Amino acid sequence: LLQRFFVNFPSAKQYFSQFKHMEDPLEMERSLQLRKHARRVMGAINTVVENLNDADKVSSVLALVGKAHALKHKVEPIYFKKLTGVMLEVIAEEYANDFPPEAHGAWTKMKTLIYTHVTAAYKEVGWAQ
Repeated sequence: LLQRFFVNFPSAKQYFSQFKHMEDPLEMERSLQLRKHARRVMGAINTVVENLNDADKVSSVLALVGKAHALKHKVEPIYFKKLTGVMLEVIAEEYANDFPPEAHGAWTKMKTLIYTHVTAAYKEVGWAQ
């Protein structure tokens, strides 16, 4: 997911000192730092999926992600829209045989949910572009 994200949107690498100069997808794939961050990203997404019936938990997790990326990492919020778009592409490709239109629709809603909550956290902390 992150490898595809950085290949499709190389400007996103500017926020990662440890792998911002990597150009080769194979080098990205071997990077322990990139793998560690990918596990954190997927862990947060997994927590959201596991708690879809608990709106407070979903809001809390995504608010933490949004606030950290706004305040600490200074990441432009548009990258969350780009990342979730890549996430949907990768899931659709990896599970093509088990990804009916209903599943695609559900993940599209998930993509919107993530972006909406994260950008709300950005607004809450007074993010100014």
